Amino acid sequence: MYQIQRRHPELKLLLLEKSEGLAAHQTGHNSGVIHSGLYYPPGSSKALNCVRGRHALVDFAKEFGVPHDICGKVVAAATAEELPRLDKIEKLGFQNEIEGLERINADQLREIEPHLRAVEGLWVPCTGIIDFPAATRKMVEIALGIQPESKVMTGVEALGFSQQGASCSPGITVRTSRGDFNGRAMVACAGLQADRVARQDGVDLAERVVGFRGDYYELEDHAKHKVRNLIYPVPDPAFPFLGVHFTRMTDGNIECGPNAVFTFKREGYGKLDFSMRDTVDALGYIGTWRMFFENMAFGINEYRRAFSKKLFLKTLQHLVPSLEMGDLRPGRSGVRALLLNKQGDTKDDFRIECNGRSIHVLNAPSPAATASLAIGEQVAVWVEREWPDLF
Repeated sequence: MYQIQRRHPELKLLLLEKSEGLAAHQTGHNSGVIHSGLYYPPGSSKALNCVRGRHALVDFAKEFGVPHDICGKVVAAATAEELPRLDKIEKLGFQNEIEGLERINADQLREIEPHLRAVEGLWVPCTGIIDFPAATRKMVEIALGIQPESKVMTGVEALGFSQQGASCSPGITVRTSRGDFNGRAMVACAGLQADRVARQDGVDLAERVVGFRGDYYELEDHAKHKVRNLIYPVPDPAFPFLGVHFTRMTDGNIECGPNAVFTFKREGYGKLDFSMRDTVDALGYIGTWRMFFENMAFGINEYRRAFSKKLFLKTLQHLVPSLEMGDLRPGRSGVRALLLNKQGDTKDDFRIECNGRSIHVLNAPSPAATASLAIGEQVAVWVEREWPDLF
């Protein structure tokens, strides 16, 4: 909404949100990290939009007073066996032109994070932290200030769509839980429900969204000194997630996590949350099972950690050995939407498609929050290209 309204103040926009508040799901439950763009294939939409979006997001936060801190992070190799993977990440970082990226030794790591124990690492000074829900609210506030006749309605669930073509006035009708809304065009950013919303609009989508919950612990006040800013492990490219890491939040809390386990409810944040529809959708899809089979050992280990504080602590001690059981308290959780193809591949790039009078953001996993302003600008350009009759 923000980028379209900023580029076209004359447009009257209507933002419909199913939840009762903004940023209620992935944006409000993520790690709060402003990602550098370190890990992504050079030239990919993720890599390009992450770097562009990071710069735009930091500038936005500075201009409008959104809580943030460009504190930097370390990616630490705990053992010599992890160094070849660190080499590959370093190469990716230079190819993606991550500013300030530096290879550092164990002594330099300890200067940055005194309680970290690792043999080598990468210093990524452009990584930061931000309050993403606050950034979301500020973007909407600014958009509404640009065009007072634009509106935001929460607690409105989309139930279906009908498009009008060239034979009449082109546009789209959105059927919702609070009546029908008519517009000349639509942009759908439905996150965990992106595949369902797209199919309701007639998009021929072979993939399916499958949710994975991540649980966090927090450091107790007496243990917060053990992590100054951000500590990441060297990710294993064989697995679809970055691994458990340490993040200082903008409120001063230190989060440890997340793990990654299949969730039986797309919007469920408790370990035992369950939705029959979501479960049948996921377990009735061949891509889910292929992903399970290809990552069996990883998945079993993640589930064990989800229900065992002791095992979670052991993972954290891989990088910060001085952590003890009493240093941890249960934290929040989040659910990440993965658009899986039938082969069970989770490594799909950002994906946006046009369908008549609608644009659908189909796949926007991490680092989508960091890249949000770049993605928004890309969508705004698509709007201008696809529907010049709006202007």
